[in-house]
Amino acid sequence: MAQTPTTVTITGAGGQIGYALLFRIAAGDMLGPDRPVRLRLLEIPQGVRAAEGAALELQDAAFPLLRDVEVTESADVAFHGCNIALLVGARPRGPGMERSDLLAANAVIFGPQGAAIAGHAAADVRVVAVGNPANTNALIARAAAPDVPSHRFSALTRLDHNRALGQLSAALDRSVDGIRNVTIWGNHSATQFPDVAHATVDGAPVFDALAARLGGPDAAARWLDETFIPRVAKRGAEIIAVRGSSSVASAANATIDHVRDWVRGRPADRGWTSAALVSRGEYGVPEGLVSSFPVTSDGTGYRIVEGLDLDARAARLVEASVAELIAERDAVRELGIL
Repeated sequence: MAQTPTTVTITGAGGQIGYALLFRIAAGDMLGPDRPVRLRLLEIPQGVRAAEGAALELQDAAFPLLRDVEVTESADVAFHGCNIALLVGARPRGPGMERSDLLAANAVIFGPQGAAIAGHAAADVRVVAVGNPANTNALIARAAAPDVPSHRFSALTRLDHNRALGQLSAALDRSVDGIRNVTIWGNHSATQFPDVAHATVDGAPVFDALAARLGGPDAAARWLDETFIPRVAKRGAEIIAVRGSSSVASAANATIDHVRDWVRGRPADRGWTSAALVSRGEYGVPEGLVSSFPVTSDGTGYRIVEGLDLDARAARLVEASVAELIAERDAVRELGIL
């Protein structure tokens, strides 16, 4: 019996990240080689032609798993029967924009999309906010869909997680495949905390491996504070400075990783990864905030890894990032959105 296709909705599908996502989803990289998909591409009027062009290319690629592609300007149409929603399209911060201006501009996008998800998506829908500010955009979408369980909303911090793995791999001259249990805490912003306190490389503590390679514990601690943490947190700005535009392929790849593990599960021997989920008060994060945590997945959903020890330094860094999330939430509340 043929398997029912999974409906995947991508917003901002005519943009660069959307374009990078479409062909990998259609090829089965996200949901597996045995799961057919329908694609719904949501765009604003000025982006429709680009999305239509991508739809033509998808047809020309003749992907065996791809059942259908629809391009629309209507959120109600785009999210009808949606099983997986990738909220990629967002308003970027322009010259002279205050943070409150950015939040207000994105609320106009993510609020109606959340309402459309509530009204038209499938009961098993899973939503990931990719467009920045991702954590608070997820919060806005979730607030507009109060009847959709909160555990079905998430925001992307897998890109930060992957960036941390890449930096550690280069510093240690070890394969990324051998690194386990790195954590991204807090906001997908420069305040995030990439944490290696529980991380291992080929079974040994990452900190010990860094100390052996860099010349002792003090050198390892300096590298973490002065190079690793700021470089992971500000990697997006570094790429813009070097490439002349923002991260595209790596952001799409992280989105694929995030959804694949969420839906298909993550092998226990791979350790945990990072995702921004709606807090229930874990690690002192106020209930309702969308914050990044260490997470595992058995395919039924992400679950926060609880009970990890945070030393005073780590607790301070997590608190600083969470304080930014609180400030964003409060700014959105002042706009009358939440």
